[in-house]
Amino acid sequence: QVQLVESGGGLVQAGGSLRLSCAASGRTFSSYSMGWFRQAPGKEREFVAAISWTGRSTYYADSVKGRFTISRDNAKTTVYLQMNSLKPEAAAVYYCAASSMSGIVALRSRNEYRYWGQGTQVTVSS
Repeated sequence: QVQLVESGGGLVQAGGSLRLSCAASGRTFSSYSMGWFRQAPGKEREFVAAISWTGRSTYYADSVKGRFTISRDNAKTTVYLQMNSLKPEAAAVYYCAASSMSGIVALRSRNEYRYWGQGTQVTVSS
């Protein structure tokens, strides 16, 4: 079992930055690939970014490529999402998830994730 808790959300002006954190419990964090998803009101939960269990491979949605960075610290059992140049459409609840999938591109699918956090709210003001 893996328990995930997101933090770091809040209110930010358009063009600003936020860093989200996802803390994982247990001793097997490094065995999982990790992903970030987001869900805005009235919309489906969508893929944002993923990182392999080693941290050597990353994959991003086209909408955030070049502005968001996913990283992980296995010693701290934590994954991060650095969000820069935030746009109003980035406002959503952001969810952290863990997967045993080895293929990095496959991690764009919600179906590949076994564990999910409760989410953290990101609000972007114009």
